[in-house]
Amino acid sequence: MEQNEKPTEEKVETKSEEQVETKAAKEEIDWKAKYYYVAAELDNAHKRFEREKENIHKYGNEKILSDLIDVTDTFDRTVNMLRFDEDQKVKNLVFGLDMIQKQFLDTLSKHGLTGIESLGKEFDPNFHEAMAQEYEEGKKPNEVIKELQKGFVLNGRVLRASKVIVSSDKQ
Repeated sequence: MEQNEKPTEEKVETKSEEQVETKAAKEEIDWKAKYYYVAAELDNAHKRFEREKENIHKYGNEKILSDLIDVTDTFDRTVNMLRFDEDQKVKNLVFGLDMIQKQFLDTLSKHGLTGIESLGKEFDPNFHEAMAQEYEEGKKPNEVIKELQKGFVLNGRVLRASKVIVSSDKQ
């Protein structure tokens, strides 16, 4: 019987050693999977942080630039009101205001704010807000014929759509 007992004990020991090795291998695979998951999550978080940082840099000044657009509107209204005055002093004032407005718009442009060119372009709802339609001879349907308020784009994102009047195909 001793001979029969020894192999059984060896089998039990071998089985338990194999089970321990299998369990250790499974744990190792588990830890590797967890490590790769955490590493991927960390990499994704890093990429997300960089994207958010870039967006803050590009669009962080959006609020103040949006407010400054109103200043450009005031410049436009003032200059347009005074432009046809015949007094030489007023003409000099208009010339000075034009220079200040150009400098102001150049400064805004350096920070990513650009105007939307609308007149003569086809109506695009991504950039234009149609306020009315009018028939105008010689114009194609859906062509912008008047700009009521200039629109602006900040680094490719529409900050304010142009308010326009669009040509219609019927009188």
